[in-house]
Amino acid sequence: MAFDFLVPIKDKVLAFSELLPPQALGKNVFKHTEKKGLPVFANATVAIFGVQESRNAFEKKPERLNLDEIRIQLYRLMMGNWNSTILDIGDVEEGDTVEDTYFVVKEIVAGLLEENIIPIIIGATQDITFPTYRAFDKIKDMVNLVSIDSRFDFGEDDELISSHSYMTRIITDKPNNLFNFSNIGYQSYFNAQEEVDLMERLFFDAYRLGEIAANIELAEPILRSSHIVSLDLRSIRASEMGLLNNNFSPNGFTGREICAIARYAGISDKVSLFGIYEGENSPQAFQMIAQIIWYFIEGISFRVKEYPSSKSEDFTKFTVPTDTEELIFYKSHVTERWWVEVPSILPEHTKTNSAALLPCTEEDYLDACNQNIPERWFKAYRKGLN
Repeated sequence: MAFDFLVPIKDKVLAFSELLPPQALGKNVFKHTEKKGLPVFANATVAIFGVQESRNAFEKKPERLNLDEIRIQLYRLMMGNWNSTILDIGDVEEGDTVEDTYFVVKEIVAGLLEENIIPIIIGATQDITFPTYRAFDKIKDMVNLVSIDSRFDFGEDDELISSHSYMTRIITDKPNNLFNFSNIGYQSYFNAQEEVDLMERLFFDAYRLGEIAANIELAEPILRSSHIVSLDLRSIRASEMGLLNNNFSPNGFTGREICAIARYAGISDKVSLFGIYEGENSPQAFQMIAQIIWYFIEGISFRVKEYPSSKSEDFTKFTVPTDTEELIFYKSHVTERWWVEVPSILPEHTKTNSAALLPCTEEDYLDACNQNIPERWFKAYRKGLN
């Protein structure tokens, strides 16, 4: 069984958690220890584990990611007003081959998903996104993936999978279960024009760093329809991470912005996996990763499961006629969130007999009232016709 490959949490981390006050996270996490083994999975909300695989790093890692220090920083944070049951199930070490590691990660993630537990993965490199995507094969027919990244991470078809090319393998690998891919925070100078064009041809969504930083709330509807969220920590400013090397850029998200995005990911009731990748060793980076995880779990505690319907008193339906289409919007009275119908998307993608609902913003509704069809709606509509 894949869970047998998990390495227990180190004794020094366990010893540190013993000294913490009762309100600290470390006192409330159920841990995988050498003495007691794996914690009970029943009724758990999230399960944290690390992955030390880094052989497919685009820039070779000079040292192993210090997962023990990340745990120490996470454990010392105080619990929120949560109902979440949190597990820390240890780490996956490198297998004999990279494919062996991928297989173990895929099986662990699939096992957690089958138990309705949300995996939180701390990975050395972002190519680990690929086996987490494959873990959904027997669980969900079509998957939406959001990458928070300064790059799209496309490579040549014959290029070996790496942290800069894993998306190509996801797109080309069979069976192809990827319905939509969205990038949050790309920086134009890191991406070839051919990659930007490919995003357009595949009707994928891409949002520049400046666009999201100017209005962080734009990230919420993108994450609301996502099943997998893959965060490349190199999308954060180098100064925010306390790192001075070529892997991190002076431009990127601030700590406040990335924690807000992590919270939006947690709030989404569709997000079933959250991966944090490409971390490097510095005291500030350890704290940043810990706080990102904290905000994601905080978001989970505010999840509201709702599905818009004109028959429900919790929603208001708005019909907006335009020159080419009649757009149907819904607004929730509970959360004040918005959706728009996309009639071209097949019912099997929605598991209902009605049109698919695309999360959107109030601004999209106001644009439609001014005869401007939202770009995300247009892409989703065209994708549904293909």
